Amino acid sequence: MIASNVGMAAVDGRHGRASIDRLIASMSFREKVGQLNQRLLGWKTVRRDASGRLVATDELKREIDRWGGLGVLYGLMRADPWSGQHWGNGIRPEERGEAVALIQNTVLERGAHGVGVLLSEEAPHGHQALGGTVLPTNLGLGATFDPEGVRQAESAAAAELAASGVHIALVSGLDIARDPRWGRCEECFGEDPLMAERMCEAIVLGMQGEHRSKVGHGGVAVVLKHLAAQGEAVGGRNGQSAVLGTHDLHEIHLPPVAAGVRAGALGFMAAYNDIDSMPCCANPWLLKDYLRTQLGFDGIVMADGLAVDRLEDMAASIPAAGRAALLAGVDVSLWDEGFTHLEEYADDEQVSNAVDTALRRVLELKDMFGLLPEDGADAASIAVPDANAIAQATQQGREQAKRMAREAMTLLDDPSSTASLDDIRALMVDAQAGPVIVAGPFADDFGCFLGDYTAPLPADEQSSVYRQLVARLGENRVLLAAKTNDVPASEWARAAAVVFVCGSTSERSYDSEFDDNGAAKAVAEYGATCGEGVDLSDIRLPWHQDDVLDEVTALTAATVVSVTVCGRAHVLTHVMERSAVTIWAGYAGQYGPQAVADVLVDGAGLPGRLPVTLPAYPAAIPVRYNDRQSAAHVYKDAAEPVLRSFGFGAGAMAGVAFDDMHMDAQSHLGELVVRGTATAGACAASGAVNLFAHVSGGRRIPRLAMLVDSTYVSMEAGERRDITFHVPSERLRDAGDGQVRVTCSLEAGMGDSATVTLE
Repeated sequence: MIASNVGMAAVDGRHGRASIDRLIASMSFREKVGQLNQRLLGWKTVRRDASGRLVATDELKREIDRWGGLGVLYGLMRADPWSGQHWGNGIRPEERGEAVALIQNTVLERGAHGVGVLLSEEAPHGHQALGGTVLPTNLGLGATFDPEGVRQAESAAAAELAASGVHIALVSGLDIARDPRWGRCEECFGEDPLMAERMCEAIVLGMQGEHRSKVGHGGVAVVLKHLAAQGEAVGGRNGQSAVLGTHDLHEIHLPPVAAGVRAGALGFMAAYNDIDSMPCCANPWLLKDYLRTQLGFDGIVMADGLAVDRLEDMAASIPAAGRAALLAGVDVSLWDEGFTHLEEYADDEQVSNAVDTALRRVLELKDMFGLLPEDGADAASIAVPDANAIAQATQQGREQAKRMAREAMTLLDDPSSTASLDDIRALMVDAQAGPVIVAGPFADDFGCFLGDYTAPLPADEQSSVYRQLVARLGENRVLLAAKTNDVPASEWARAAAVVFVCGSTSERSYDSEFDDNGAAKAVAEYGATCGEGVDLSDIRLPWHQDDVLDEVTALTAATVVSVTVCGRAHVLTHVMERSAVTIWAGYAGQYGPQAVADVLVDGAGLPGRLPVTLPAYPAAIPVRYNDRQSAAHVYKDAAEPVLRSFGFGAGAMAGVAFDDMHMDAQSHLGELVVRGTATAGACAASGAVNLFAHVSGGRRIPRLAMLVDSTYVSMEAGERRDITFHVPSERLRDAGDGQVRVTCSLEAGMGDSATVTLE
């Protein structure tokens, strides 16, 4: 039954193994299989009756009756063009409690064992629900190089989810952006495994708490996705083969997995792709040997949407596909038919044992949230979400989203740029100067900042760079030129400054077409240019934006500031050549426009650093800072293929001087200690300080550079501070390597370096 008390403090998971054993023994094989299925699209399980009240659909009732209960329900509150849910028909924030109570009551009343259902929701960068907070996408969060900031932001997101009655958050974090043609680069923290490792740890600790202390107590269970190597797909084509060796798999793609396990993640999602022909959701080595035996993972493995059914060609039938995924280590399905056929294998001892093993994991997770009946009770007692608690958590989430949007802002120009941002600000705020023209396809656009997996926000929470500048400078000073002919030539001639807002967008319209798993299918000419299902063969800015910028610069002699809103590493060569200042904003979330205006008008810093390498040419890709061979001077028509390297950010720690770097390989057993001194200039500064290394003398061709440590520093004007990095020796060499030579630098290009020998 649903408890009448307010608040979401769940009962401690206190059912012992024997109690769960008895529950398992009381279930039929069909009921067991039902607990492993997550077939329903949650938004289809409720409807409104004639009075507008939420009621359970027949589809939900049939599913419960079929299985004698319900294991996991996906996306009850999801809202977006794929689901078709919006402010006119979806579950509003104030209705979340009613919807959750309805679902849980229906499951408890019609189910056979009084077991509640786990509610899982998409939360790649905030809860994908009406009224949900929209954080920057992972690529934007990656630009902050601030794991502690990410932990706080994800903690707020988890509080919002938990207050809403959600148990499982599906969160991106494992993928590494290895090819900018891949549309899902925005879901990656960048191209570096160490930063992805630290960010995944931050996600888990933020959402689950230390030692899972917040699970069922204001936090949620994290299912990290996607396992594994999805970012290595051939040609940047979503879900296709990752062709790489064992060493690179472990060195590039598995560190965030291991970090997630160490932090206590309660779930992983097996990816669509195969690794050297072995599908991730049917890979016993990946899901059992590595994840469980080697790392000690004890949570659930969930398949990606319809991934089990995609095994049909390999397994020869849908039932066999379900069996293959189960035996490989998948515990919970997602939308597929394969797991519904597991009851056909009731006499198969392997399947029977695997079902019991997976069921135990699901029930243990339910126990953490108080979804199992107490001894002697007929049904679980489940708390009703409280509207006030949801509102409070959402407000905290909004504050975190504002902060992280500001941290993501990244300056792409050299510090010696002749046109400083301060000079441009002075022109913009000078009421006697000419107009400020906001130009480009995204000048008055809000959706471009949000990324994929985003619910529509209320109209009063939507903004744009143009609207933010109007609010600060006045509508008489700021002119909008989405197209160059929107503003008369006379105004272009007397303009004081031009802000050119360009880039890409993952925004889907409600008349878009989708694949069966929600990925974009058919994209209109001016539709989404990034996100799931939007892989590109040409990574120049879409819609001929370089040509539009040429039109702008031909019309005016005013200083041009370009703001690039990007979910992948687009080629920005022409933009930087034509602009006095170029700012990279990633997909900075719902407060992205405000963060841009904070920089342009209010003098806010730009602490971000690039989480990916920016290529200088569209076909000279991929280029990664940690490749083993340089692409420089290889292409005869593109001698310098890198425009800006990973970690670049001229505004990060602006004005701070670093000196006196020295390295100690003797005093601390098992690690290299690197020390240096930082001195702030005339202004306060904050941002990441990164340590890179190049190692020679081992048995492998070394990477050009590796990020081996990073620390986030805030300094007052004139402050002098010692900075110390601790680098584990295993990060610098493989087991069995003899003497190696380590060169360290604060730049990925390995300038101003120091060198030491590790015996």
